[in-house]
Amino acid sequence: MNGPGNPNTAHHNANPNNGQSNGRINGTILLVDDQAANLRAVSALLGRHGYEVHSADSGERAIALARDCGADLMLLDMLMPGMDGFALLAQIKQDPNLSRLPVVFLTAANDRESLVRAFEAGAVDFVTKPFMPEELLARVSAHVGLKQTRDRLERVARERQELVNLVAHDLKNPLTSVLFASDLLCTGDAKPERVPRYLQIIQEGTEDALGYIKRYLETQAVQAGGGSDGANNRASWRELLTLIEARYGLQLESRGLQLRISATTEGEAAMDAPVLRQVVENLVTNALKYAPDSDIDLSLRNGSPGYWQLLVEDRGPGVPATRQSQLFKPFTRLQDAGNGSLSSGLGLSLARQILASAGGGLWYEDRNGGGARFVAEVPVARLGEDN
Repeated sequence: MNGPGNPNTAHHNANPNNGQSNGRINGTILLVDDQAANLRAVSALLGRHGYEVHSADSGERAIALARDCGADLMLLDMLMPGMDGFALLAQIKQDPNLSRLPVVFLTAANDRESLVRAFEAGAVDFVTKPFMPEELLARVSAHVGLKQTRDRLERVARERQELVNLVAHDLKNPLTSVLFASDLLCTGDAKPERVPRYLQIIQEGTEDALGYIKRYLETQAVQAGGGSDGANNRASWRELLTLIEARYGLQLESRGLQLRISATTEGEAAMDAPVLRQVVENLVTNALKYAPDSDIDLSLRNGSPGYWQLLVEDRGPGVPATRQSQLFKPFTRLQDAGNGSLSSGLGLSLARQILASAGGGLWYEDRNGGGARFVAEVPVARLGEDN
């Protein structure tokens, strides 16, 4: 095939301000050509203008590189021995992981039939050789820019959807408590002496729901501004477990069951209190959902040095060994709860992510005698320490 031109000419004709590197990578290019001289010349040109270039001298090698290098654009020679550009492009379009990689043909052919065939095969553009360096750089810049803009928009859309999923999940716990209490009040099944407590559950659940929304909005604002929310990351175990008992003890009592809480020690955890409560509520509601006929036991103990361990245990069916590897995957429900409740499969995944970000952990164990045990490991708040 014909070469791209004298590499020295390419160097002198390139506009030094057109995409000049300044130490920043403008994008990743996969260059495919069977001629070593062409690979060197085009790689040097693109490298001088801030692009990371991966080169392949055959279609087979290009496929392997494309799967590994995360290219923003492929510059592909149309005429090569063995697998030519059209055959390579056909394979790329059939690969779900590569099908959206934009491909620009580098070709000495300028007949209408070849160019039409190139676009029909899925190429986004072509550059006829010998080419002017300015033209190649302009086309590369345009297509890399389009690819990166599309990637950013898709990433933003995913992050927005993840935020919606998290907010919806977190609202479900307090609103479920509100619904439980309001149902009892509306049906008249509430004992008169319990009415004030049910009203308190409704008020607290509503305040919690509004608090979750406020916190997520503030978090988004802080992230957008690059600042810190300055949260006081300390949580009292006594206050947290008292709240959990008040909120969920009545729900279990209405089923003829118990929420048993035992704490062998008192202290504080090195986490924001509402966030830690979110974790514990996710574990408790998980037990309510998947062990609906079982008492629930919460216990607090000293873990490894510098950590608390909170155990949430039930006498439900537990999790089969063959399914335990899927426990903490988002949007995964291991079994039908069988009680008509809605589940997104986010609770355990979210709880583990929160604890991991705080330096802790979450894991599952089979409970002795049958049932499930979840162990949440939470950092200890040191005396006089204010994170």
